[in-house]
Amino acid sequence: MVKKYRNNGAIGALLDEYERSINELKQVILNLTTYELTNIVDHETSDTDCRSIQSILSHVVESGYTYVIEIRKSLGENINYIRKELFSSTKEYADALEKMFAYNEKLFEDYPKIKLEEFDSDGKFKVRWGQKYDLEQMYEHAIVHILRHRRQIERFKLKLENENAS
Repeated sequence: MVKKYRNNGAIGALLDEYERSINELKQVILNLTTYELTNIVDHETSDTDCRSIQSILSHVVESGYTYVIEIRKSLGENINYIRKELFSSTKEYADALEKMFAYNEKLFEDYPKIKLEEFDSDGKFKVRWGQKYDLEQMYEHAIVHILRHRRQIERFKLKLENENAS
């Protein structure tokens, strides 16, 4: 299969890499059982988004929408945040990840001339968790966010395999 790349410069590169990170995540969760998806793996964490693979995936999907909503709000749109949803299968999560990515692509369809970089700190937008970003930094954060949680899920899978082997 020949890889196709978007031809719109830095925006295309960000979208290509974001899509790649999502596709890699989908490969990691592809063959999970319901037990592996829903089982609490980390009993010590106080972060409810990081207790099971299911909670991680719900957090990843919600966050993917939140990043775009934060950008749209910074552009003056009056838009509500998406509520986190728990799904019962990896197929549903794969579909949710696809829809979330399409929502991200729509931003660039709606704003084809959007400015990616903002060097003046006053021109960056503040997000609800307190940090300030320009659009490029937000997308770089979004990509790495998926990579970090993909790694976390891979570690959870190993832990579950070790428990089952015992």
